[in-house]
Formats: sequence, C-alpha cells, structure tokens
Amino acid sequence: MADDGQARLRTEGGRAGGAAVAGGEMLLSLGLLALALLAAYRLYLRWGTRNGPGGAARQGEAAALPRMKRRDFSLEQLREFDGARNPRILLAVNGKVFDVTKGSKFYGPEGPYGIFAGRDASRGLATFCLDKDALRDEYDDLSDLNAVQMESVREWEMQFKEKYDYVGRLLKPGEEPSEYTDEEDTKDHTKQE
Repeated sequence: MADDGQARLRTEGGRAGGAAVAGGEMLLSLGLLALALLAAYRLYLRWGTRNGPGGAARQGEAAALPRMKRRDFSLEQLREFDGARNPRILLAVNGKVFDVTKGSKFYGPEGPYGIFAGRDASRGLATFCLDKDALRDEYDDLSDLNAVQMESVREWEMQFKEKYDYVGRLLKPGEEPSEYTDEEDTKDHTKQE
C-alpha cells in the first residue's frame, strides 16, 4: 500500500479492497437469504400446520359433510357449531346464520377468526374487534351501533351471502323457529350456487 499524496491509501492494483467489499456483500446476501428462508419456514410452521395433528383429516371430514338443511337457531343451538364440538362451523351476521365450514382455515378453532365460530359475529365485524369481549353471550340487537357500524354489518352480511351457504335465522329470545319445506331449502341453495 502506498500514499497517493492526497492522504488516501491505495492498494497495489486496487483489487484487495474491492475483493474485501465483494466478500462483505456476498456475506450480507447470504445472511439475508438465510433470514428469508427462516421467515418462510416459520410462516409454514404457523400457517401450514395450523390445524395440528389430524388437521387434514378434520378438513376432509368437514368437506364431506352434506349440505345443511334450512333451520333457525337460538344462540345456545348456534354455539354447538364451533368447529370443536362439531366439525360443522356456523356463525351469524345480522340475524342470519351461515355455514362457514369450507372456510375452516379461517373460522375453525385455530383460525384467525375462530372467535366467531358458533357465535353472532355481528358486533365483532362491525367494530373490527377480534376480542371475546366484543361478542355478547346473550342476544345482541345491535341497537347501540352507529350508522357506519351498521353499514359495515350489512356489507359483511352481503359478503357472507356471496361466499357461504345461508342456513337459517338467528332467533330472538322467545321467537319461534320457521318451518322450512324441502322445496324452499332446495330452491334457496340452488339460487346461491
């Protein structure tokens, strides 16, 4: 190495310093690649095996379920369909009950929206809150929600109608269930497909 007269050191041929920089860049690239692979592996562990042991069997069992006949549900009856006690998963939005079993990756016990399974999800969806405190254990008439929140509930209801099977109504306390004929049930299911 020699001083070039301007207080800079230069290497013979200028290559040793360049090789060090290139080596450092390569080491940095390998480190970033290792971090990316680690992140991908962690995501796979979290989401790829989300259902745990027997998860694929549960998914297959849920997919093999026959289409549910139309009926109305009390809150107590709805709670049975939480994906844990029963492979079928139902939830209510704005007084309507939907079969979300085919979305068990999202609404199942281990899914990110599993809190809504077997429940009236209206308040949680309206307020964008996934806390159990946002859901009520008794019938919720939603009367304290503002206009924007109620519009959000109606939008969610429309999205669920487009994607999932409507299976009945959520009954208010003391309300009697409707009697559905097989013809009504078949007509409504084919209309949604």
